[in-house]
Amino acid sequence: MPMRWRDAMDRALYGPGGFFVAGAGPAGHFRTSVHASPAFARALLRVVEHVDAALGRPSRLDVVDVGAGRGELLRTLAALVSGSAAGPGPGEGSAVGVSGEPTRSGRSGLIPPRAGSPETLTSTAAGRPSPSTQVSGSVGPSPAVAVPLAGRVRFTAVELAPRPADLPERIAWVHEIPSGITGVLLATEWLDNVPLDIAVSASDGWRYLLVDPTTGEESVGEPVGPEDAAWLETWWPVPDECLDPDRTGVTGVRAEIGRSRDEAWADAVGRLDRGLALAVDYGHLRDGRPVDGTLTGYRGGRQVPPVPDGSCDVTAHVAVDSVASAGARVAGCAYALGSQREAMRALGADGGRPPLSLAASDPAGYVRALAAASLVAELTDPAGLGGHWWLRQPVGVAVDPLVAR
Repeated sequence: MPMRWRDAMDRALYGPGGFFVAGAGPAGHFRTSVHASPAFARALLRVVEHVDAALGRPSRLDVVDVGAGRGELLRTLAALVSGSAAGPGPGEGSAVGVSGEPTRSGRSGLIPPRAGSPETLTSTAAGRPSPSTQVSGSVGPSPAVAVPLAGRVRFTAVELAPRPADLPERIAWVHEIPSGITGVLLATEWLDNVPLDIAVSASDGWRYLLVDPTTGEESVGEPVGPEDAAWLETWWPVPDECLDPDRTGVTGVRAEIGRSRDEAWADAVGRLDRGLALAVDYGHLRDGRPVDGTLTGYRGGRQVPPVPDGSCDVTAHVAVDSVASAGARVAGCAYALGSQREAMRALGADGGRPPLSLAASDPAGYVRALAAASLVAELTDPAGLGGHWWLRQPVGVAVDPLVAR
């Protein structure tokens, strides 16, 4: 029986036997930045360290990963914090795809090339915490006896799948985002899998699209509700070229209603007492919404039709400006929005080639450094993972701009 896309996605991805609940997990079907290179986790560790300093190095620092897959990111972060991640520098490690061969990053093919843009900030009129609640990002009080980060950090994975048997004990595994977080909340390619409704423009306005969950066949349903209509009016304008010649109506344009993503992100930000919420995902802005939408599927390393039967990932780009606005309303602080390419470079991972002089003095080292640089280059490719958005939402603390330290 046809149903709204939001309900179909929810059942296909998170219901009994759903794509993210059963089976090998996301890594068996597509590559994200987490899977591409340890350089991504190293960059996030620098973010964690920045936030730790801004918070005055609290006795407990939370690092919460929402949509944790099978815990890949937190495993790497925990190893880095404990010092058990062996010797290679940023970017070194394997980059093996689903088939066992190097591959372009799984879902990044949907990202159109775009010129890098400077990091943008919302207006300070959005409000900041009072000076009494702010902590400097560069100084801040430190304990009389400094306790290393490894002794204070608490890792928590949030995922509906069962806890992996081989997950280190120090990583907690929960099914819901905990409250009272002091530290960093990470959401890497989570929001694109938050179920959402899809609408199509008709002669009488926007209507929900229905889908047969067994075949993926779509049909037109009832008019959208008032809340979704208001979201579309604000966040999904119809391009002029899609209007009828008399500019009185439009038909056939698809829209992905991001209100459910706004609510999910606002709820996540609300779980932070103090710290930083960081979302990393592919998406678009109001002036560049895709006319035909971005809904697609992935299975076994390949892009497939988005049939919501539980056999494949079903994903759509994120309206990042709408999500950011929702988070800022909850946090009462301005957000920062920029590309992964910009963020990684600011954190010291630029993917630059090693000097040719190294090839003469240390040929093997040059080859290793070149391989490491290629992996970082994948993370910063503007037509791939480098085109992902980094949305940084501070809560109750002033966090320095991203800089390598």
